[in-house]
Amino acid sequence: MENSRRNFIKNATIASAAMAVTPARSFAILHKDVQPDDHIIGQGEFTYKADKNWAKISVNTNPLANCHEMVQDSKGRLIMLGDHTHNNILIFDKSGKLLDYWGTALPGGHGLSISKEGDEDFLLLTDCGWALDKTGNGYGQSGQVLKTTLDGKLIFAIGHPRTIGIYKDDEPFKPTETAVAPNGDIYVADGYGSDYIIQYNSKGQYIRHFGGHHNTNKDHNLINAHGVTVDTRDKNNPTLICTSREENCFKIFTLDGKFIKRIDMPGMYVCRAVINEQNIYAGVCWSKDAAGKRFDYSGFVTIMNANNEVVSNPGGAAPVYKNGVLQPTLQATNPVFQHGHDVCIDEDKNMYVCQWNAYHTAPVKLTRI
Repeated sequence: MENSRRNFIKNATIASAAMAVTPARSFAILHKDVQPDDHIIGQGEFTYKADKNWAKISVNTNPLANCHEMVQDSKGRLIMLGDHTHNNILIFDKSGKLLDYWGTALPGGHGLSISKEGDEDFLLLTDCGWALDKTGNGYGQSGQVLKTTLDGKLIFAIGHPRTIGIYKDDEPFKPTETAVAPNGDIYVADGYGSDYIIQYNSKGQYIRHFGGHHNTNKDHNLINAHGVTVDTRDKNNPTLICTSREENCFKIFTLDGKFIKRIDMPGMYVCRAVINEQNIYAGVCWSKDAAGKRFDYSGFVTIMNANNEVVSNPGGAAPVYKNGVLQPTLQATNPVFQHGHDVCIDEDKNMYVCQWNAYHTAPVKLTRI
């Protein structure tokens, strides 16, 4: 994982230099080997039309490196986090008009969650620790989690767990994601660091941690704990959906960290689970080829129903089950996405797809058909 990110940062530096002399134009021009806007993607009841021109921004005024994640606030605005320090946060309306932007302090801007407290929304911003130095070379440092208002005022920060005696000196902290429970507890996924899920209360005070690499039962381990989501579809029995991306699966835990089961996603390097009504959506950052080898620019989106069955793969091949077992899923023959990193679902069931390592492109809107 770290080698992949280092390679990307190096490639991003080269691309950034090229874009610096590029006139303002649509981000869609920078999409390579993707289908035109009238191409229908997905299967079954979940089919979409892609709009790569949705975001009304230019590379000159609002440069992007990676569009990592997006959430929708109580006013219906779409808030995106990226890792370009000219504008870590971009706020859009549903037509793609840019309403606001802020943030210059998160070179590793990666994870974005939203919580509602009374009548006010708050953001949890995760910096995974990957950054570029002033010469354009990539490096890794300790990550952090920030709780802010919607306009960027800092409430508190969660730093390296070593400072409170949780981590050993040789255990890195490069968090990738957060999730907020109904009682306000915060779960931090250390997906590029030591692969723990760390639970804090609403004030940022430590409660417990679990996962990691050293459990007797290997199902309790996480390998690239890239995402964490609080699943409240069963109001009486909320659970955690934790991504173990290198294992191509989600692992389900109780809110106090007890392992329940795993959901295998063969061939899919899934990111965080995004729940909308009874369905689960997730970006797929990479997939595999027919020989079972992972390759770059092979991402798409996957959708599961309430029974955790894959029902559609926009940008990917249709799901195939044999004897009740999901078979490895490949990218579509004609690619639509490069690396699906996150999705956001609006009230009309349209989807907004954020991508990592996708030629600096803005989020793609998928209009539900």
